[in-house]
Amino acid sequence: MRFAITSKGNSESNTLMHKMKSYLLDFELIYDEEEPDIVISVGGDGTLLYAFHRYSSRLDRTAFIGVHTGHLGFYADWVPEEIEKLVIAIAKTPYEIVEYPLLETVVRYQNGGRETRYLALNESTVKADDATLVMDVEIRGQHFERFRGDGLCLSTPSGSTAYNKALGGAILHPSLPAIQLAEMASINNKVFRTVGSPLVLPAHHTCMLKPVNEQDFKITIDHLSLLHKDVKSIQFRVAEERVRFARFRPFPFWKRVHDSFVAD
Repeated sequence: MRFAITSKGNSESNTLMHKMKSYLLDFELIYDEEEPDIVISVGGDGTLLYAFHRYSSRLDRTAFIGVHTGHLGFYADWVPEEIEKLVIAIAKTPYEIVEYPLLETVVRYQNGGRETRYLALNESTVKADDATLVMDVEIRGQHFERFRGDGLCLSTPSGSTAYNKALGGAILHPSLPAIQLAEMASINNKVFRTVGSPLVLPAHHTCMLKPVNEQDFKITIDHLSLLHKDVKSIQFRVAEERVRFARFRPFPFWKRVHDSFVAD
């Protein structure tokens, strides 16, 4: 088996990374940063997001494992005290593959023919460049509303506990093949109207944003932020690709939600 390890970069994470690498090499596993079968993320959810984007071109061949060295994460289910146990499990135990849906974002431009495609593990957001965002929202090719406000957030089920939750979005179980649209400070008065509630779209529904005035937008894909100019449309849907996690034991989602947001 080939493996790679990414680290948050602090001293604790780096120490764990080197220790795990040494242990796994002792078990005669092969360290391969280019074509790993398993990628171990040591840090937090941000570290795993980085690992996901680094290996997004081989999602059908690479599975992820998270070790958290800070606050409890939604993608990291192992703690530093369990490193030896995890190493033995990786080296000796068959693992279960758990797959979660991803968000596909396609940006098309005014000059025609050119487009940019991204995959997000958590979410994609759209904001105007120093102005109120005004967008026509289409769902399944039909006009739904004209949005005015700070911005829009499209999230995956596994990302529904992140920025989406802060916007008042619903928490979705990560196995659901869906995406969620949440508003950022929409303008609602006698003249302007939006639905004002998050929308959950199934896999066969597409959400399209079309600019009304501005054509330059700040678009984020997870932790990545880029300014896109001369935008014609931004399309969102459940991606054909899926992220794969290697599971060596149960990792109950609702217990994670409870421990993160409810427990003392």
